[in-house]
Amino acid sequence: MKHTISLLVENKFGVLARIAGLFSARGYNIASLAVSETLDPTVSYMTIVVEAKDEKILEQVKKQLNKLIDVITVTDYTKKEHVDRELILAKINFAAKDKNKLANIFHKYVGKVIQHKGDIAIIEAVGDSTQIKALLEVLDKFGVRELIRTGKLAISN
Repeated sequence: MKHTISLLVENKFGVLARIAGLFSARGYNIASLAVSETLDPTVSYMTIVVEAKDEKILEQVKKQLNKLIDVITVTDYTKKEHVDRELILAKINFAAKDKNKLANIFHKYVGKVIQHKGDIAIIEAVGDSTQIKALLEVLDKFGVRELIRTGKLAISN
C-alpha cells in the first residue's frame, strides 16, 4: 500500500538526508518526494510517498520522524481526506493536424501545450495519479519522446 506523508520541517542543511535515511534504514524506497519552502522561508513542506507492506514499521518511522529536532509536524494522508496533484512536462511528437486533437484532450485533462517547435510539442499537465496515468496512455498515441514528472503534492481538505 502506498502512503502519502507530509512533513513540516525546519529549512536547514541536512534535514532531507536525515529524513531519507530513516526510510532507507528500514528498507523503504521513497517512490515520490517533493520539497519546497512555505510562506515562512525558515520552514519547508515535504510530501513523501512510500510503499509499505508492514504498517507497524511505518508507524515506527513516523514516530522517529516526530522525534527529529528539525521536524515540526508529521501527517499521514493515507486514510485522511486530502487533495493531491502531480505535474508532468512531456515532449511529444506533434504535427499541425494534431492541434485540435490535443485541444480536445486538454478539455478532459488539466493541461496545455507550452511550446511548439517543428515536430515536437512540450506539454504540461496537472492531476492526481489516476488522471496523469490516463493522460499518458492517451499521449502515447502521439509518441512521448521525454517525460518529467514531479513528486506528489498533498494538502488536507
